[in-house]
Parts: sequence; C-alpha cells; structure tokens
Amino acid sequence: MSTTIDVPAESSKINSIANGIRKVPGAPPRPEGGWKKGVAILDFILRLGAIASALGAAATMATSDETLPFFTQFFQFEASYDSFSTFQFFVIAMAFVGGYLVLSLPFSIVTIIRPHAAGPRLFLIILDTVGSLIISFFFLLIYNIAMGYKR
Repeated sequence: MSTTIDVPAESSKINSIANGIRKVPGAPPRPEGGWKKGVAILDFILRLGAIASALGAAATMATSDETLPFFTQFFQFEASYDSFSTFQFFVIAMAFVGGYLVLSLPFSIVTIIRPHAAGPRLFLIILDTVGSLIISFFFLLIYNIAMGYKR
C-alpha cells in the first residue's frame, strides 16, 4: 500500500526568485516607471540637443571671421565675435548655457533611473525656471541699455 501526498508547487515564488525579485510579505508593490520614465528620457534627449546647439553656436560664433563690403567693395568691414560687445555676450551666454546643461545631466539621469523620485525632478524644474527668469531679465536689461532707457 502506497500513499501519495500531492503538494502544489508555488509557481509565483519560483518565478520571483528566478527573476531576481524577492517578494516580501506585506510589502507594497514596487511601482513601475511608466510615463514618468518616458518623460525623463525625453528630458535627457532634449538636454543633449540643447547642449549640442548651445556649444555649436558658441564655437561657430567664436571662430568665424568675415570680411563684408560696406556700401561698395572699396570699403570693407571685418567682423568677428570680438568686434561688438553683443557678439561677445552671445558667445559667453551660450558657453554658460552649455555649461549649465552639462551640469544638469546627472540629475536628468537620476530621474531616468528613479522615475518616482520627486526631489531631482523638482530640483531640475526649479533650476530651469530660475535660469529662464534670470536670462529673460538680463536680455531685458541689455535691450534697455542698447535702446537708451527712457522714462
């Protein structure tokens, strides 16, 4: 006489250990990245594009020298980035923008790795907003200086 004991296999436990994820009883489920991860990846790609654009504009402006005719070909004007203070400002501003974007890349990478972390995302939003406001007021100041501030 033989007795057979039927023990059901715990497939969920075997699969979770095989995948490297161990479920703790009573722990809340781990949230997935979802759309927040997609937004973080888009933010990273846009920052890379902005870095390339800003540094490319600064390098192009800083290395270009042009000789242009002024009224006739006998009067020529040589223009380079140091000819006008506006050109110098442009090169310096683009270099600062490129530097800021390079320094903000690690925070953007953190938002990709941890899409539910609110700290790095909030930090980037605050820095981007404050930077935009500072640049806007700075351009307004330069415009008022160039046009002659009148009350």
